[in-house]
Amino acid sequence: MRKAKLHRKTRKTEIRIALTIEGRGKYEVATGIRFLDHMLELFARHGGFDLKLTAVGDLDVDQHHTVEDVGIALGEVSTALSEIAAAFCAPVIFVMPMDETLGLAAVDFGGRATAVVDTKVRAVRVGDLQSELVYDFFEGFARGARANIHARVLYGRSSHHKIEALFKAFARALRIACSRDRRLGRMLPSTKGLL
Repeated sequence: MRKAKLHRKTRKTEIRIALTIEGRGKYEVATGIRFLDHMLELFARHGGFDLKLTAVGDLDVDQHHTVEDVGIALGEVSTALSEIAAAFCAPVIFVMPMDETLGLAAVDFGGRATAVVDTKVRAVRVGDLQSELVYDFFEGFARGARANIHARVLYGRSSHHKIEALFKAFARALRIACSRDRRLGRMLPSTKGLL
């Protein structure tokens, strides 16, 4: 079983994470932002990961530092577990229905950090989360993991469902991207010989 722990402390946030890739979808999450907690719980359950995560941030100022740093830290710990940034796994795309909403997430642990996110959410807040920060979470994860992350809502009505579909699709794509492929072994998925 691949397990890793991470403690990330900045002047704005302090985050502790324990992640097991081959888990059972168990979670203990506390970020101070309940809707973000809900999305991270979905991430653990749909990814089949065991996740313990606590974040203390300057929420009296804004949610930005907490959300972004949680994404960065989760990306960093995922990279540590995925054996050289899961570079030996092919890119993965997963499409997730969530009632009337359809979300898509694509993940490539190719060593280059890029995030493209389209939530189609127009509400300023969903629950207690500033909805524009969903982008910052995925961008933070991409930087921390040195991965390409594409997350897009294809259509939907409910802002809650739109964000939920993205987190569920992302978790499922990540679950596959972190899985071991015995057939390909340690073959680098690049004809350049370097990522």
